[in-house]
Amino acid sequence: MKMEPRAGRPRASSRETLAEAACELFLEQGYEATSVADITQRAGVSRSSFFNYFSSKSDVLWTGLDERIEQAVAALSGMGTDATGEAVRDTLLHIVRDFAPDPLALALRNAVAMGLQEELVTDTGIRHARLAAAIAAAATSSGIDVIRADILGAAQAAAVLSSLRVWAEHGAGQGSPEAVLRESYAAIHDLPWGT
Repeated sequence: MKMEPRAGRPRASSRETLAEAACELFLEQGYEATSVADITQRAGVSRSSFFNYFSSKSDVLWTGLDERIEQAVAALSGMGTDATGEAVRDTLLHIVRDFAPDPLALALRNAVAMGLQEELVTDTGIRHARLAAAIAAAATSSGIDVIRADILGAAQAAAVLSSLRVWAEHGAGQGSPEAVLRESYAAIHDLPWGT
C-alpha cells in the first residue's frame, strides 16, 4: 500500500525527510521491498532530490557515520610519526561522541524487522575495513610492525562499530556510545600501542 506524503508535517530538510521516510518504509515493508521511488514518494520529493543527498538507499543509514569516519581517517593520516595509542583512541572517541539516535541507530536496533541483517553485515564490513586500515597506517607510521599494526587497527575499528551497535540495541536514548567505546578499550588492553 502506497501512502501519500503527510500534509502539514514540518520539513526540517529534504535530507531528514528522506531519511525519515526511508526508515518508516523499511519498518513497514522491509529494506529489500523498498525502492528509492517509494522513499521519494513518501517524502514528497523528486528522485533527483534523493540523489542530491544519497548515492544509494543504504547511504540513508550510513551518511552520518560516514562523515565522522572520514574526519577520523583524515585526523589519523595527519598524525604521521607522532601517532600514539592515546591520540588514536581520542580520535576514535570523536566518531561516537555526541552521536544522537539517527537512521543507523534505528536500523541497528530494528535490523530483523527491517530485513537489514545481511545489508548491515556487508556495510559494517566496509566501514570496518576503512577505519582499520587508517588505524593500522597510523600505527606503522609511528614505528609499529605491520602485523601488530593490522591487529590494532582491526581491534580498535571493531570496538568503534561494536560500541555503536550495542548502544543502539540497548536503546539509543540510554547511555552513550562513547561510554560503551571506553568500556571496550578495556577489552583490548592486551593489545597495547607500544611493544
